[in-house]
Amino acid sequence: MAILRRNKADAPRVLRKDRTGADPVKVGAFIILAVLLVSWFGFTKDMPFTRGFRFQAVFPSANSLTPKSPVRIAGVNIGKIVSIEGQDGTNNAIITMEVKDEGLPIHKDARLKIRPRIFLEGNFFIDIEPGTPSTPTISDGDAIPVAQTATPVQLDQILTALQSDTRKSLQTTLRELGAAFEDKPTAAQDADQPEATKGKNAAQALNSALKYGEDALRDSAIVQDALFGEQPDDLTGIVRGVAGIGDQLGDKERQVGELVENFNTTMAALASEQGNLRDAIHELGPTVQNAYSSLGALNDSLPNVRAFARELTPGVRETQPTIDAVSPWIEQVRPFVSEAEFGGLVKDLRPATASLAKSTNLGIDAVSEGDLFAKCMRDVFLPAGDQVLVDKDPATGADFSSGKANYKEFWYAMVGLAGESQNFDANGIFIRTQSGGGVYPVTVTGGNVGDKGKLFGNGLGKPLGTRPAWNGKKPAYKPDEACFKQQIPDFSATPTGPSDGVK
Repeated sequence: MAILRRNKADAPRVLRKDRTGADPVKVGAFIILAVLLVSWFGFTKDMPFTRGFRFQAVFPSANSLTPKSPVRIAGVNIGKIVSIEGQDGTNNAIITMEVKDEGLPIHKDARLKIRPRIFLEGNFFIDIEPGTPSTPTISDGDAIPVAQTATPVQLDQILTALQSDTRKSLQTTLRELGAAFEDKPTAAQDADQPEATKGKNAAQALNSALKYGEDALRDSAIVQDALFGEQPDDLTGIVRGVAGIGDQLGDKERQVGELVENFNTTMAALASEQGNLRDAIHELGPTVQNAYSSLGALNDSLPNVRAFARELTPGVRETQPTIDAVSPWIEQVRPFVSEAEFGGLVKDLRPATASLAKSTNLGIDAVSEGDLFAKCMRDVFLPAGDQVLVDKDPATGADFSSGKANYKEFWYAMVGLAGESQNFDANGIFIRTQSGGGVYPVTVTGGNVGDKGKLFGNGLGKPLGTRPAWNGKKPAYKPDEACFKQQIPDFSATPTGPSDGVK
């Protein structure tokens, strides 16, 4: 039997599995994925699937906040600031925050405030009030508007609150308020006033109105208690209903604007005819009286009125069932207006009302005294302090005046006194003075050389004089007149004699 052998060169070649190479589709997909990941890290600088809940808030100012500054709820750190950037076209700052799951949920009516972590400012953080549970929550990436954010009041804002013009405006307001309470009304002003207030100033009229305070407070208490409703959530329902009305009116701005505009037009028309309207109201009383007598004749002359009355009878029959249906509600309301509920409140408020009336009477005298004090400061004290002391020697013509108001020179002297009190290390508390003896007497004179007066002391050197010299004019004091009517001291006149009041 012949054995046929096959040449190896003629046999088909079969590649081994480990030498076939990688699948091109898989390699391409891997390279695309790697490029996407590198691009993600390069542009976002963020690790995917590790970022927390983020949202933004618009603040009037960044207030020295920096990235990584803490975000807190009720004093507990729940996140950090990620980035801070400006808002185009405004001075506002858009702050992006990242919070942990422990700080969620945050509602859309949440309020955010920038607060300092130390007393004297610095190390600021954001404090979040999460909002009410009944409102919707914000989503990742949402923004809180600037109306719901606030920044802290800085120390410089407090120090600049009462500038010179503000103080003057406040003085003017207090002065005008005092005048408004004190001034008596004129005859023209009293013409259309009630008899109870005629001839009285504003303070007296206000005191007269306090006698109605007891009834007003009692009725106000009844209304306030009724607003709470019968069930614990009645007031909440009212607020929710008002909010719903506001939401419905929110997309009807044009119609609301037209309503306000028409209302303004109507009020303007009534105001332009106020004289005729007043006359019409005065004539309304006699008109109503005539209407009563006319209705009787109308009942006899119009049979249709009787027919109408007969047709109305079935409705009248339903009045009693209606009353029966309303009676349970009245029984529920009656405890709210009982003596046990409001009687004690009114009794407790009655002493307070009497004390308030007494304090108002005492306040009239306080306002009057305050007005006199303000006038004294305005007309005498402050003008005297604003004068410039003249220090000009008539003999030589030398002018040593500083040109500054004398109240400023007083504080300059205090600064010099503080400097005089320093030791070698500038921390001293002593004033160095010398009152030793000498051969030259120092006397207080009338301002002329050679005058002899009261001995003040002895000096080692001869005194040359004092600065500034007194002009010799002493303002006349009138003890029987108010302070604001006194003569203002004149410090601006040139001295008439040599400048050596002390020699």
